[in-house]
Amino acid sequence: MPTGARLTAAFCLALVAFIVSFLVMPQLPEGTDFGYFVHVNVALGLLSGWIFMGKRAGRGLVPAINNGLTGMAVMVLWALLIQGAWEMFRLAMRHRYGGPFEALSQIFVIALDYFFVIAVPTVLVPLAVGGVLAGLAAESASRRWR
Repeated sequence: MPTGARLTAAFCLALVAFIVSFLVMPQLPEGTDFGYFVHVNVALGLLSGWIFMGKRAGRGLVPAINNGLTGMAVMVLWALLIQGAWEMFRLAMRHRYGGPFEALSQIFVIALDYFFVIAVPTVLVPLAVGGVLAGLAAESASRRWR
């Protein structure tokens, strides 16, 4: 059911994903082709905000902060997995893997590598602050628009 809290959470997490995507780009190797990197991350922000954060809004201040951090963590987890799967597919098309199971296991290895690349304060701090603000905005929207 569409609510103001779901819409607000989706918009806020999409905004966080948009900003953080541009903060992640300088952390990756030079010459990286980003393609739909920002678009995919914004879509994941929309979905995470709508599905995970929006339905949990309206429970108070501390749960709102936890809700924002959880929604942000879910968004980052899905972004790492999807970007890792895309990179695995790109490498698989160049015949870099010996078989399908090796290729599938590399999704998690690549996603973990991406996590260590972005695990710097210039990326993690805006993620955390954006997640908290998104949770508080969803909480405010939940109270304002019932």
